[in-house]
Amino acid sequence: MEESTIAAAGRRSLGARTMTEAFRLTVEDHPDRVALRTKDDEVSLTWAQLRDRVDALAGGLAGLGVKRGDTVALMLGNRPEFAIADLAALTLGATPFSIYQTFTPGQIAHVVGDAGAKLAIVEQAYLERFLAARAELPALETVVVVEGAAGPATVGWNDVEGADPGFDPEPHWRAANPEDVVTLIYTSGTTGPPKGVQLVHRNIMAMVKAADAIIRFPDGSKVISWLPAAHIAERNAHHYMPIVFAMTITFCPNPREIVAYLPAVKPTWFFAVPRIFEKLKGGLEGHLSTQGEQTVGWLGAARRKVELEQAGEPVPEDVAAQAAEGEKQLFAGLRAMLGLDEALAVNVGAAPTPRDVLVFFHAIGVQLGELWGMSETTGVGAVNPPERVRIGTVGPPSLGVEVRLADDGELLVRGDVVMAGYRNQPEKTAEALDPEGWLHTGDIAEIDADGYISIVDRKKEIIINAAGKNMSPANIESTLKGAGPVIGHVAVIGDRRPYNTALIVLDSDFAPALAAQHGIEGRTLEALAGEEAILAAVQAAVDKGNGELARVEQIKKFTIVPGDWAPGGDELTPTMKLKRKPIHEKYVAEIEAMYA
Repeated sequence: MEESTIAAAGRRSLGARTMTEAFRLTVEDHPDRVALRTKDDEVSLTWAQLRDRVDALAGGLAGLGVKRGDTVALMLGNRPEFAIADLAALTLGATPFSIYQTFTPGQIAHVVGDAGAKLAIVEQAYLERFLAARAELPALETVVVVEGAAGPATVGWNDVEGADPGFDPEPHWRAANPEDVVTLIYTSGTTGPPKGVQLVHRNIMAMVKAADAIIRFPDGSKVISWLPAAHIAERNAHHYMPIVFAMTITFCPNPREIVAYLPAVKPTWFFAVPRIFEKLKGGLEGHLSTQGEQTVGWLGAARRKVELEQAGEPVPEDVAAQAAEGEKQLFAGLRAMLGLDEALAVNVGAAPTPRDVLVFFHAIGVQLGELWGMSETTGVGAVNPPERVRIGTVGPPSLGVEVRLADDGELLVRGDVVMAGYRNQPEKTAEALDPEGWLHTGDIAEIDADGYISIVDRKKEIIINAAGKNMSPANIESTLKGAGPVIGHVAVIGDRRPYNTALIVLDSDFAPALAAQHGIEGRTLEALAGEEAILAAVQAAVDKGNGELARVEQIKKFTIVPGDWAPGGDELTPTMKLKRKPIHEKYVAEIEAMYA
């Protein structure tokens, strides 16, 4: 976009060279607009008030020795203080980075040590684990505690913010340049210790422009901050883009409450991982199934209409009429109830989404589109444009992104969104980035004639069975999860094996409800794993899923794993990706029993 057009549209921030400049331009253009708020406005800060608090904290941090080029660790939940702390560090030319709240002391020590942070800002809820890691961090000098000082070498936030009333932030933030590191995103570590992805101002501004090309965010846009701040999706959607587009951010401190926040906020854009949409679909289908045959008919017609349109086939008049009646009588109200009636785009990513989930939301008028990106590409790569969603793909390449396939089908990406490199790991950087600037993503993909990309699986996770057949475990897992709401998580086993098996974890919401229908109440997930009614429901879902898979992909045996798999635990990364190697090691006895 030309500079004159940006200025005329009141979007000067989009033309900034750095995030620090973009922040100042947004404050100038929208000083009285609410920037940060909590759900019931216990906290509500305008952009001008946010700037004042950022500068007051930056002055205090400078007094504690934070300077250009330093790193600042943040271990905070979804709360206004996160945005203030991040922007204060950026103002000084330092690099703020976030730590997953689920990390153990050992994991905290790894990332803080790798980053070389001298100062950390921590919430009381995570302080005990953070301090347990401190013994391994001799370079860490100061821990700022949001709620107040808590022992030696800690200082309270209120004693830092405003500690230097004469501090002048302008020389500091103006010194930033496009190649300065804005943040470190530590990969979630499915195959080893997390690597620190270094993202620079140029990367972030390229990401923002790519987003603007898909969704031209209107004045007064709203988003909800609810994902972990250590994940690139949260940083982009609920921090960096709101800064540039002067959005209002509502903070949801408990991610389990996001469904209640949606109708209260009515976000302009909503992004979530597949599990959220799977649960929403399960709840809505359960509700609709009790509403009579007419409702079931409307939904069935709307689903058929979606599938015909996706296949490029004509929609019969009676199907179109029935779907239109469903829209008028039911679906519009459903979207309002969900809080998605004002959303210009609704996206899902980070893992494959079952096709049935995507079709369901399209049927009720939510144009749910898969997207693809990595920490290494600033979360940008490909996205389905609203109204042009092609189910089963992650869409065409985003603005400014070049893609091509290597000889083995690996997706290669090039553009301004590609990271500067991994922190302290030149060898890993050289493995990922070739001399021509192509990032080797590790994802096997296909690209159709219209440029839409389909992700097959991770290159290192492809199953090659004993007969030499290549299969995607992620595709099989997605199909099984879409076949029945009783399945919460599933890990497919089959590499170098004669047939495929699966470890299945019960859905923590649906399984107890199903058990109650069979007169089994008050049981834990561990106890339910052995119940005949639950086993039958899982078997029915596996049978249904197998019916959608090629014979070689089908699951011959499965084991219900007692209990749940929690994000950041032994089996899942904080972003809910399967830790395949640890799963194989932890459940070796169960796996071998299925092949005995």
